[in-house]
Amino acid sequence: MKVLLLGGTAEARDLARLLVEAHVDVTSSLAGRVARPRLPMGPVRIGGFGGVAGLRTALAAFDLVVDATHPFARGMSANAVEACTAEQVPLLRFERPGWERDPAWRYVRTHDEAAQVAGTLGQRPFLTVGRQELARFVPDLGEASVLARVVDAPDMELPARWRLLTSRGPYTLEGDLEVMADHGSDVLVTKDSGGTYTWPKMQAAAQLGVPVVVVERPEPDPRAQVVHAVGPALEWVLSHR
Repeated sequence: MKVLLLGGTAEARDLARLLVEAHVDVTSSLAGRVARPRLPMGPVRIGGFGGVAGLRTALAAFDLVVDATHPFARGMSANAVEACTAEQVPLLRFERPGWERDPAWRYVRTHDEAAQVAGTLGQRPFLTVGRQELARFVPDLGEASVLARVVDAPDMELPARWRLLTSRGPYTLEGDLEVMADHGSDVLVTKDSGGTYTWPKMQAAAQLGVPVVVVERPEPDPRAQVVHAVGPALEWVLSHR
């Protein structure tokens, strides 16, 4: 049995380790969008497949697929559903739970809406939405004093008043309190990534009285079975032996 694990998350690395320890033939696939990715145990491939058609071709070498990509990796997850459905390869979506909803947070559907709402709440936003989404904030926040925290620098020229902070989690409450206080952040913009790595910024915002704008995660495709913890994901794979 050969398993293709679409990864790039801490949960995917945990699952890869457990599968290797269980002597499962698993290959992890990373998108290659991060310059120095954290590598999981076992064989790893890096780079895209070339859309649905390329993924369908690649599936000839695998018996199962586990999609453990980031909750906002919409393109890859959609391609996985289409390719696995077409090739009749069993697919599991392993997605970490979102954060417990807080009535104090402002929830929005899109990054464009997040930019609009943030512009009404402050002029010194702290953006933690990933480098690929930064361009969508320029129309509404181009003149604001933005601090944008990303893992790798974006392929775009930032507005003159924006400042870039490149770093990688896990973060700490003490560290995020310092970052937000030093910047004078008056609104935090993030997405509902879930997990513990970036949770301290939410605690810091609460302590500092900074409003929070949260982009809601997309709904999973109903054609894919979904689990939210590594245990059930491991059990699903082992049940196909």
